[in-house]
Amino acid sequence: MGNNPYSPHTDSDRAAMLERIGVRDLDELLGAIPRDARHPKLGVGPGLSELEVQAHLEALAKMNTNAGAGPFFIGGSIQRRYIPAAVPVLALRGEFLTAYTPYQPEVSQGTLQAVFEYQSLMAELLAMDVVNSSMYDGGSATAEAAFMAVRVTGRHKVVVASDVDFTYRRTLRTYGRGPGLEIVEVPTANLATSAEGAACLIVQHPDAFGTLVDVRAIAEAAHAAGALCVQVTEPHACALLEPPGALGADIVVGEGQPLGITMSYGGPHLGIFACREALVRQMPGRIAGQTVDADGTRGFVNTLQTREQHIRREKATSNICTNEALAAITAAVYLSLLGPDGLRAAARAGVARAHALAKRLAALPGCTIANDGPFFDRFTLRTEMGGWDLRNALIARGIQVEVTASHFVHGRREGRDDIIVQCTELTTEADADALVDAVAQLTRSSETVATR
Repeated sequence: MGNNPYSPHTDSDRAAMLERIGVRDLDELLGAIPRDARHPKLGVGPGLSELEVQAHLEALAKMNTNAGAGPFFIGGSIQRRYIPAAVPVLALRGEFLTAYTPYQPEVSQGTLQAVFEYQSLMAELLAMDVVNSSMYDGGSATAEAAFMAVRVTGRHKVVVASDVDFTYRRTLRTYGRGPGLEIVEVPTANLATSAEGAACLIVQHPDAFGTLVDVRAIAEAAHAAGALCVQVTEPHACALLEPPGALGADIVVGEGQPLGITMSYGGPHLGIFACREALVRQMPGRIAGQTVDADGTRGFVNTLQTREQHIRREKATSNICTNEALAAITAAVYLSLLGPDGLRAAARAGVARAHALAKRLAALPGCTIANDGPFFDRFTLRTEMGGWDLRNALIARGIQVEVTASHFVHGRREGRDDIIVQCTELTTEADADALVDAVAQLTRSSETVATR
């Protein structure tokens, strides 16, 4: 660090600071970080020109297999969806290029109105009273929902279905470690009987494996026990299925990436967060609202922001200080352009292709659909080969699928060992043919695409 031209501190400055905190040197200060991670080698040779570095990086990038390079059936919370060309053109206009909800309404009316429209569109889609301006992603939204339920009920036990997306459950456990929450995982079928003493029951519908869940019965059990019902949902599913608000959910969370946002490794994503009006004072994040000024002219402002910078620390509901503004605006543009009919059409295409593909795969000897009940637009396939081995063999053939084994929080491959197959409007007949043919060959079935 002594040679860092961007650091204003001198050697004597750093020595004084280290002495003040009682640390000998920087190595001791950074002792918690593995030594080999402190100065990672980038694999770029010395003395390369900008053109040479760019060529090197492009060569590395070509080693990746992107989602459009072959049959792609990975899905769940992050989905490969068709994004109309107008969506990025509108969302990336200079007026909207912000990753942050602006504070100053006098100079930010356009962005505030766009966020307000996002909230309104999502409230209609989810049939919920209030939607905030977004959270980081579906995982952080789920954890914040649990915190909100703890604040509302005064209880510290959170019961979450083990069929909820594994990344969400991991995030929940990480969040819960600080305040010492009791996180209990049970199968979805046992949620309703586990409500006693819980702050909330967290259920996903459709669940991580695509299975449809009777949320209404779980919500009724939660309410009878004085708990809240938190539903994890998916936006396209809400276009065809009964929305969470009609099923009795008190808080609704989910990932908004499928709403016109490209898949990216690590984000940006869009955390959906909605609740009933009676709970709004405990809602994390912020809400953009519509009002009128002294002259009666319509305007938009930050209506509710219960973070610690704006109110007394002990009354703050969350330390999430921002939202995914540009992602929320992108979702608003996507929903506006598709409209209810377009969103239903996209959702219906995924459902139809998933069920047609499942029927063909289930007809292969030794192959069964392993969902516990009816499914939406993804399903699990069980073979004698095992999910993990089948997944690796399919990837070797350029066909990308997910496995149920990834959904175990502690990384143990136990219980079900199936592959998960997600379909969307981008799943083609050729993709389906490739998967059926490959599974037939790998499981040594005599039936192939040629004989279907």
